[in-house]
Amino acid sequence: MQDTSMSRWLSPLMAFCLSFMIIVGLAPSLGLQFDRQIDFWLLWLGTMLFLALPIVFLEIALAKRSKTSALNALSNLTRDADASQKWRIVGWLSAVFIPFLAGGIIKNIGNVAVNSAELALDANIVFIVAALIAFGLSFLARQILVLITAVGVIASIVLANILGTHEYVWKVTPIEFKEWGNATILALVASGLGLGLYWQTNLSSNSTTDAASKRSLPIWIAQLLAVVAFGYFVISAQIPAYAILVSAIAAAALLMQMAKEQLAQRQVAVVIQFVVLLLALLIWAVPKLTTILNPLLMLWGLIICLIYSIFVGWIMKISHLRKAMNFSSEVFYNIWRIAVRIVLPLSILLAIISFLGQLV
Repeated sequence: MQDTSMSRWLSPLMAFCLSFMIIVGLAPSLGLQFDRQIDFWLLWLGTMLFLALPIVFLEIALAKRSKTSALNALSNLTRDADASQKWRIVGWLSAVFIPFLAGGIIKNIGNVAVNSAELALDANIVFIVAALIAFGLSFLARQILVLITAVGVIASIVLANILGTHEYVWKVTPIEFKEWGNATILALVASGLGLGLYWQTNLSSNSTTDAASKRSLPIWIAQLLAVVAFGYFVISAQIPAYAILVSAIAAAALLMQMAKEQLAQRQVAVVIQFVVLLLALLIWAVPKLTTILNPLLMLWGLIICLIYSIFVGWIMKISHLRKAMNFSSEVFYNIWRIAVRIVLPLSILLAIISFLGQLV
């Protein structure tokens, strides 16, 4: 009972904190650090509804179906679907991506924080120290890490609005194709979807008789609130810069702990776990590699979501997930299935084309 009640608040709180921190980490690379375009924000909210929500349901349904974490579950899921073992690669892509994402959060937020706080320190040194602290903190209990991250996020938002000097200028601009790619990245990658994080957190509380919406909707609403919160957040003063850097370290520690747990459940040797985590994390310390790693991070995250949508929509048997979803109406299930089979893959492919076009 205690685990069940704990996960009820843990998952939404974690969804809000991680989504907010990833958004803050990706925003500078997407040109959203100071810019506030109403049309883009509406597009972003639309992708949250039509793309992020179906993926949240997908994660919870797979958790109910498999009753184990993502990396460990794919062996059973592919056997049940009579599918090729090649589909299991998405679990490994996700497990390695999690510490890689943690490194990106610390690196990008650390760079902004150093500049905003006008610290007389090399940004790379700040990153290495922060990354090693995050790795050490990853051994703390998950509830403690979530609470530290939550306190840091809330403090950052409040301090940014009290002490910040930047004025928010909301404006309307013509919608461009590149904005679709950016909105999709923020809706999927910045929400931490496709990585099995919410799948993992809900394992102890997922009853096979519960409707998937009971777990999915609070997570999605929390992610939506993170989007709204970011609309009123800019790092433009010293103290908020320190607060968001502390939050980034705690969020990265949380991500690494979850990656470590997935690898451990897959019975990967502890030494190999640490090597994978530290390599994926510390690759961001390589000088002048950030300009390559940031686009890779966004494309990698989109590809993970694409593979999951194809596997669940086209490879898994219909009967397997219908029972796990446990929708009150067959209509809702059919709408979700159309979203996963058609809307999500096409939207993600368009987003990848859009983002690659920006890199050329």
